[in-house]
Amino acid sequence: METKHLRVILTGGGTGGHVTPNMALIPYLQERGHEVIYIGSEDGMERRLIGEMKIPYYGIDSERLNRYFTVENLTMPFHVLRGIRQAKRLIRELKPDVVFSKGGFVSVPVVIAAHRYHVPVVCHESDITPGLANKLSVPFATKVCVNFPEALDKIRHGKGVYTGTPIRDSLLAGSREQGLAISGLSGTKPILLVMGGSTGAKALNDGIREALPKVLPEFEVLHLCGKGNADPSLEGTPGYYQIEYANEEMPHFYAAADLTMCRAGANSLAEILALRLPNVLVPLPLSASRGDQILNAASFTGKGFSLTLEQEKMNPETILASAREVYQHRDQYREAMQRDPGQNGNLRVLEIIEQAALQDKEK
Repeated sequence: METKHLRVILTGGGTGGHVTPNMALIPYLQERGHEVIYIGSEDGMERRLIGEMKIPYYGIDSERLNRYFTVENLTMPFHVLRGIRQAKRLIRELKPDVVFSKGGFVSVPVVIAAHRYHVPVVCHESDITPGLANKLSVPFATKVCVNFPEALDKIRHGKGVYTGTPIRDSLLAGSREQGLAISGLSGTKPILLVMGGSTGAKALNDGIREALPKVLPEFEVLHLCGKGNADPSLEGTPGYYQIEYANEEMPHFYAAADLTMCRAGANSLAEILALRLPNVLVPLPLSASRGDQILNAASFTGKGFSLTLEQEKMNPETILASAREVYQHRDQYREAMQRDPGQNGNLRVLEIIEQAALQDKEK
């Protein structure tokens, strides 16, 4: 599809799941000749990650959106209003052709400001049910890209379109040898990659560490534990490697892994599916979430892609039994994932962004 060069504003932040899909899109947008600008929070993790890609970055005031009453909720409206004012000024000055929002609390003021100045907005929802930020943003959006086909009937007014999630091409080009070299693991046993998300997952971290005496005789463990969650007492444990956060190393860790145990965040699932990586999912329970990961895990388990281990049932015995089960039947899990037609999320989302901008120009 022929298209003029566009000025595209990307927004999203708060967690890696709201940033890494934008990072995956950036090379595709640039290859098409589009100018990319990022609006994120003033001090969120996205500032560093996007800064490393040499993309112009503008920070605005933002506050996490809480579903339940907290003292912080009393000040939230003031932060949101200030963020909207800042976003309006940026939209007026930057004059984008289109805004793409990956969600997170910082995206809401940007979406509202773009709509105010008649700039088309494309949102992306990774989970089966929309998060709070996207619920607030969808009324202002032209289209809403979704990661699961099951999500389409959750998006009102026919705005939903199934695209999958953008993932970084580099994740598919890792080297097992480099993964082993970085981690110091031998690779003589199956490698279990444990991921707690970009900010870590305490229950999962504690569970795998408690299970190490049972797990290490059969598996080596490569543990992404989240910022500030390393356990110094475990440094030097044979067959165990912990790292707080991985960026450039991540493709190599994926390549080194024989299976993974992780939360059921949608972006992790998109990567697992693209890599055909056998997996055990430990979704966040209802006591700590809105239930989105439970639905994500049920979808993947129902399709034969995954084994689900409920957090409430997690202990050293069930952790080892789950890892054993998935590793023993790894070929069946890979074959099920291989049969999934999937979507190239990078290309489909790029197409929707361009269509939204061009349709607006033609009005």
